[in-house]
Amino acid sequence: MQENEEDVTLLTQSIRAALFDVDGTLYNENILKYFMRLELCTLPFRMNSLRAAYKVWRSLQCFRHIREDLRKLEATDNSLAVLQYIEVARQTGEDPAQIEKVVNEWIYQRPLKYLRICRRNGLNTFLAFLESRGLRIGVLSDYPVVDKLVALDLEGRMSLTLCSLDPAINAFKPHPKGFLHACEIWQLPPAQVLYIGDRPVDALGAANAGMPFALVGVTHGKKDEDALTFPSFANLQRAITPYC
Repeated sequence: MQENEEDVTLLTQSIRAALFDVDGTLYNENILKYFMRLELCTLPFRMNSLRAAYKVWRSLQCFRHIREDLRKLEATDNSLAVLQYIEVARQTGEDPAQIEKVVNEWIYQRPLKYLRICRRNGLNTFLAFLESRGLRIGVLSDYPVVDKLVALDLEGRMSLTLCSLDPAINAFKPHPKGFLHACEIWQLPPAQVLYIGDRPVDALGAANAGMPFALVGVTHGKKDEDALTFPSFANLQRAITPYC
């Protein structure tokens, strides 16, 4: 479904909360990737070793692939927070603790200093609009969210901060568990919680949970033709105003 501000067909009743994805939704991930690639390109000189730099590059690439593979799990009793590092270590021959150290540095910590300048245009205005309508606001991401919200100067505006790795969820999108967990905490039916993301997997996860959804500023490859897609938060705001 293409953007249509006159007919938001995925909304069947009033919205009482908005749940956001973080990466690529609250900030422009393409800009962040540019900065991080620059840092990674200088790694052989900083480490004074091409071989050591290659091990970091390979670990990060394998980690991202493993995370996508783990989306296919319907359910597991094993902690995804642990399993992700074990699987990368199995494929690379590295120690899981070393993999975790590399991921923590290059995926969780180093990007934080760039997030403020990568924040999406119109985000503050859109959040202010939601707050003025009395909507609850929260985030659900496949990656840890607290440090990113601090870096984005948004931590005080979220009543709910959930990560798919949280023990109470332990399931990556598009599994509905995280979405439904947010609804349980808010004590709201899924139909009254709008999920806002930037990838088809966000839309699919919300749909699996019975939530309305919208994609904003899609940057991950081909757009999902079945998802309600908006170029900006301003466009989305106009579309959902009658439902808030």
